Amino acid sequence: MKKKHKIMLIRILLSAGLTVLANIVPIDGMFRFFAFAGIYILIGYDILRKCVKGIANGRFMDENFLMTIATIGAFAIAIYEKSGDYNEAVAVMLLYQTGELFQGLAVAKSRRSIGELMDIRPDYANIEKDGDIVKVSPDEVSPGSIITVFPGEKIPIDGIIDEGKSEIDTKALTGESLPRSIEKGAEVASGCINLTGVLKVRTTKDFGDSTVSKILELVENASMRKAKSEKFISKFAKIYTPIVCISALLLGAMPPLASLITTGEADFITWIYRALTFLVISCPCALVISVPLSFFAGIGGASREGILIKGSSFIETVAKIKYMVFDKTGTLTEGTFSVTGIKTEGISEEWLVECAAHVESFSKHPIAKSIVSEYKKEIDLSRVSDVRELGGEGIMAKFEGHEVALGNSRLAKRLGAGLEEKEDGNTRVYAFLDGEYKGAFLVADRLKAKTKEAISEMKKLGVKKCIMLTGDTKAVAEKIAAEAGIDEFESDLMPSDKVKKVEKLLAVAKQGEKLAFAGDGINDAPVLARADVGIAMGAMGSDAAIEASDVVIMDDDPLKIARAVKISRKCMKIVKENIMFSLLVKVLCLILVALGYAGMWLGIFADVGVMVLAVLNSVRAMKVKK
Repeated sequence: MKKKHKIMLIRILLSAGLTVLANIVPIDGMFRFFAFAGIYILIGYDILRKCVKGIANGRFMDENFLMTIATIGAFAIAIYEKSGDYNEAVAVMLLYQTGELFQGLAVAKSRRSIGELMDIRPDYANIEKDGDIVKVSPDEVSPGSIITVFPGEKIPIDGIIDEGKSEIDTKALTGESLPRSIEKGAEVASGCINLTGVLKVRTTKDFGDSTVSKILELVENASMRKAKSEKFISKFAKIYTPIVCISALLLGAMPPLASLITTGEADFITWIYRALTFLVISCPCALVISVPLSFFAGIGGASREGILIKGSSFIETVAKIKYMVFDKTGTLTEGTFSVTGIKTEGISEEWLVECAAHVESFSKHPIAKSIVSEYKKEIDLSRVSDVRELGGEGIMAKFEGHEVALGNSRLAKRLGAGLEEKEDGNTRVYAFLDGEYKGAFLVADRLKAKTKEAISEMKKLGVKKCIMLTGDTKAVAEKIAAEAGIDEFESDLMPSDKVKKVEKLLAVAKQGEKLAFAGDGINDAPVLARADVGIAMGAMGSDAAIEASDVVIMDDDPLKIARAVKISRKCMKIVKENIMFSLLVKVLCLILVALGYAGMWLGIFADVGVMVLAVLNSVRAMKVKK
């Protein structure tokens, strides 16, 4: 509990105790008045101060003004009637402050989830100077520098492991609880925690462009973008407050004046009391507090799951997604090639892999790397000589005296084999030994482990169509679409073509139906910006894609897209529940007060009760079921 909440709790308990004592001790007259006035100031001095400031600034039509005028009015009525019963004014302020305490605790709880995210900000970076390790500000480290990260420290800047092996905790970024093993050559993001070994990291970005800085910037700016529901509450409060003030004035004046004219008698005290009670109950606290809190809690709950939603306006939009469009590479697929099959003719598979892996180790092509990874033993480069890369065809070299050639159909045709690519979604790397065809490697980009489940979940959530747009060939796109369960796909697309396809889909979407696009590459930035909701795959995604997006999935898990929709829909359901419940109880209480069936005690208890229930309901947006 924060210090200010502890102070408020002490004030509430002390004021309640003093009120009980003041009713037990036999005091009357001015002593009783000053005793209760002191208790009233103790519990309500901050409300009174805000009311005075509001009046001075010309912005007095708020809950502080309503509470002040109503409670001072209750004191005035007790003085006029000479009843000495000041309990009502003090109790009203006590109940209101109790509600404010509940609200403060709920806001603090929702802030803690984002506060935990803020803890990923690194305080320093270790660099070596004259043989010693020196701590410097991350801002002072330039790209290409070598930094040292010891066990238990945060990785301060994005980079590549230059030396060392360790496990890192990525929970703050991705929501993933299991540590990830890394070694030399692996990319690491700032904000992760080094758990075991000492790491030497070669930085690839400035601190300001690193993952941790981007995430913090996104979260800090999230509250700036308000949803329509929040804007509605702000506009509602501005119109509502003057209306209830005028209504209270009419309620206090018109009935007794009418009675005075018709009967010659008027009970002004009763109607002024009702008007003051009407003012207290009319305060739209539950609405004004609970709706923004619901969105804040939703953003916090999503961030704990590794889903960064850039503002409450996007929660409202994500909840209405009916068309889901995906990029292929890096979004639905792993974005790295792997060998899916090996065919041989007159040679053992082990020998073919050994030959091919040694020769391809001299190539930097992603397909070559996938073949090298099939060979599970250490590569001995001394066994290879006379390496020649053939642009657009493949590679040739001598391996232990044998002439080895590996490449595509163009290389095969040049060698007289006449082999052609088959339209089955795989890329073929043909292997020749001493000029004779000996087999082929089938290489493809594989689906991510949770892609199929993600598509299935989206359909369960009522998404009408899941569509894939890719620059790959039709055969490759068709294969991936079939495996993933995609409804429609378009292939051989340029970035501008993707934008046109999304615009066509937007044109056919009905009112209230939203389209989301998920991608990760720099070429996806235009279409991410054009869609109703742009979803960037943050771990592999380019800076441009993350910048253009509205939602960032920090661990590239496509299943998190469905989770983002679930979180958003739960949040919007809670917002609607709070609006309907608050308005219904508010209208009912106002009618009862106007008719004289409810006094200030019951009215404020109902008002504070509604506010507390609405706030507690809002906090549910933080809880996300697995």
